[in-house]
Amino acid sequence: MRTAYSVETVRAAERELMARLPEGALMQRAAAGLAAVCAGLLGRVYGSRVVLLVGSGDNGGDALYAGARLARRGAAVTAVPMDPERMHAGGLAALRAAGGRVEEAVPHRADLVLDGLLGIGGRGGLRPAAAALVERIPPGVPVVAVDLPSGVDADTGEVAGPAVTADVTVTFGAYKPGLLIDPGASRAGVVRLVDIGLELPSPQVEALQHADVAGLLPVPTAASDKYRRGVVGIAAGSAQYPGAAVLAVAGALRGGAGAVRYVGPAAEAVLARYPETLIGPGRVQAWVVGPGLGEGRAGEVADLLAGDVPVLVDADGLRGLDADVLRARTAPTLLTPHAGEAAALLGVSRESVEAGRLGAARRLAAGYGAAVLLKGSTTLVASGGCAVRVNPTGTSWLATAGSGDVLSGLAGSLLAAGLSGADAGAVAAYLHGLAARLTGGPLLAHEVAEALPTAWRNTSHP
Repeated sequence: MRTAYSVETVRAAERELMARLPEGALMQRAAAGLAAVCAGLLGRVYGSRVVLLVGSGDNGGDALYAGARLARRGAAVTAVPMDPERMHAGGLAALRAAGGRVEEAVPHRADLVLDGLLGIGGRGGLRPAAAALVERIPPGVPVVAVDLPSGVDADTGEVAGPAVTADVTVTFGAYKPGLLIDPGASRAGVVRLVDIGLELPSPQVEALQHADVAGLLPVPTAASDKYRRGVVGIAAGSAQYPGAAVLAVAGALRGGAGAVRYVGPAAEAVLARYPETLIGPGRVQAWVVGPGLGEGRAGEVADLLAGDVPVLVDADGLRGLDADVLRARTAPTLLTPHAGEAAALLGVSRESVEAGRLGAARRLAAGYGAAVLLKGSTTLVASGGCAVRVNPTGTSWLATAGSGDVLSGLAGSLLAAGLSGADAGAVAAYLHGLAARLTGGPLLAHEVAEALPTAWRNTSHP
């Protein structure tokens, strides 16, 4: 599992480690790792041209010490400071001793640029002096961010102003949430973690990997029957949107439960496509309600939420939810909004949700007493006081009609099979995104459902 930690947590771990190490040793560890990654990107260090954009803090020191290491290997290294009077003294001395130079302007030619302007404590986007340096980076030159792209909020991934867009980010000691969550994640490029020996507590954010998903997936035993494996009920679709019911059932049939029961006006369309489906009321271990439901059916949502089995609420089912009702439930609830639906539930603008996805997911989970799967460019799953899970799979081709219906059915089936709301949401998002990658693009929602068995098998046999 990939884990990420807040700035406060990382800073505390760094202070604890620095108290046990010789002065400057931690920065040298970081610089060594950074220089090694840069050397690998350059291929041939000798004769290469490296530009360092240097801020006034330790981040600038890391860049200077890494630049000194590259200069000793024959690179022509030029440091361009944001404030010449506030450069890291030790790093500057090391760079000059290795033959590096300091200039006021960004050179027109370079093979690699290191962004050492702001560290993980930076907030609010780049200031004008730093933004001016970034604007002068030669077009097409690879950019390596030191610990975090400058201008990205390390704790949230928010980008409140001008920011660096890196090809590679070399982060030290631990991943930071802003490297995994958009819009910051889209600025980070490929993230490389350099271990500097930090001892860290429980993470604030985590991302499942294949082995984690494989460990959570339900596997039938010799004693299993369809009821022991779980039955998921699907309350979806309408005369206007029968396809939503078909796609939700498609996702549910691939989700590991023993059977899928459909209740709604699209039974004929569902049976025509999936004759395995049970039709009509009956015993279920979880419900999915909302995809394609249309207006005027809030009573159906309320009736299901009044029951004592897990309920996944999506799409039209999210309209007008009563937070008090959800907080009073004893069975798990999983909400699966996109940014617009999340904004309506929170009473804020869609833009604010998209700019601050981590905070929005946490507020929804706390306010509604439910697990929340916030769909989008970075899908997040939040639940109570647990670490927020960031989904690492997926593709932009998933932004297509019906893909959310497949995801809802899949997650509901996992709920019926016994997974918690947070686990069902995170595993479903992972498999859904992996299936989309396998499908390629452009894709149709039903193709994602058809690829789910292969995605499922791939988690156990990477």
